[in-house]
Amino acid sequence: MSSIELFAGAGGLAMGVARAGFQHTAIVEWDHNACQTIRANKSHYDSHGEDFDLYEGDAREFDLSRYKNNIELISGGPPCQPFSMGGKHKGNLDDRDMFPIAVRSINEILPKAFIFENVKGLLRKSFSDYFNYTCLQLSYPNITKKNIETWEAHLSRLVQAKEKGVQPLYKVGFKLLNSADYGVPQKRERVFIVGFRSDLSVDWEFPRATHSEDSLIYKKWVTGEYWKKHNISKAAKYDPPKRFLNRIKSQKERGMRYPNTLPWVTVRDALSGLSDPEHPSLLDPQNHVYTPGAKIYKGHTGSPWDEPSKTLKAGAHGVPGGENMLVRDDGSVRYFTVREAARLQTFPDDYFFHGAWSETMRQLGNAVPVKLAEVVASSVAEALSGKA
Repeated sequence: MSSIELFAGAGGLAMGVARAGFQHTAIVEWDHNACQTIRANKSHYDSHGEDFDLYEGDAREFDLSRYKNNIELISGGPPCQPFSMGGKHKGNLDDRDMFPIAVRSINEILPKAFIFENVKGLLRKSFSDYFNYTCLQLSYPNITKKNIETWEAHLSRLVQAKEKGVQPLYKVGFKLLNSADYGVPQKRERVFIVGFRSDLSVDWEFPRATHSEDSLIYKKWVTGEYWKKHNISKAAKYDPPKRFLNRIKSQKERGMRYPNTLPWVTVRDALSGLSDPEHPSLLDPQNHVYTPGAKIYKGHTGSPWDEPSKTLKAGAHGVPGGENMLVRDDGSVRYFTVREAARLQTFPDDYFFHGAWSETMRQLGNAVPVKLAEVVASSVAEALSGKA
């Protein structure tokens, strides 16, 4: 099945889509270093050994017309800065808002399905009208905005069409997903917007979570399997959460199996096999280089070993202050290396990131975890498989 990836960044979503069985016809990204990263790892995007076009430039200038009615899936992560909790919160007033381009691509190409990803901040109350507007545009991409029309006036026309029972071109749904719930060693919440062309009559739901915090706590404090796996004997020093143990007791009394999911993947799980970057090993993969200067700030204290990491972030100049850090056993902190951050984003160890440390960390902070992308894209591929 053919696909086009817009706003590709370092390629996390694109790789997950390829792993799900889609073959990219084109990948679009404006940032030079991110494009160099994709070029250096091109084989990861060729699910069937075929080539694709990498367009390095503004997505607004990409010629979509030649792909009309010839693409199964359009995917992408429109720049998140307009809606990010850490951004300037300009939303649709930010010239980096690329959702209009996402809508235009759907209208011009008419793919069978689409997957778009963005930050949790998109669901904030202050953006609710614009988010509703975006979803309606994706549902009715053929009801286009007029040149002199405000987005509010366009929204009013779209609402009227829906209320009159006009059949949408796409059936659109969205959900806030926590990456940790799907086996990613990172607590990263992102909004996924997924649509299927209405004439296909696809019945689809977001994939169910496969991992949970409850299961991780169970493996730590009930069976002790987690500590045994990592040869850690100090677990007895920790106090297990009584709230959780009371729930376990209740479940057992009712004769129910508990838990029924896999445990969240922790930082310790993810970084297993890598040396301390301050004392590197010749066996370490590329991009595993220590960077000094990590400091704790109020509210930014780093990620503990035995939980999924906090959300990796991308500042305007790489790593924002007090972020993307590991808390050592003695309480001190250090920055994650590029390779460690890549593992937390579930990129493979042979995936090389192009650019200086700050630039590569920015690519990683903006990326979609590969594993989460694959889970969502695989469910979309399965839904489409019988709708050729």
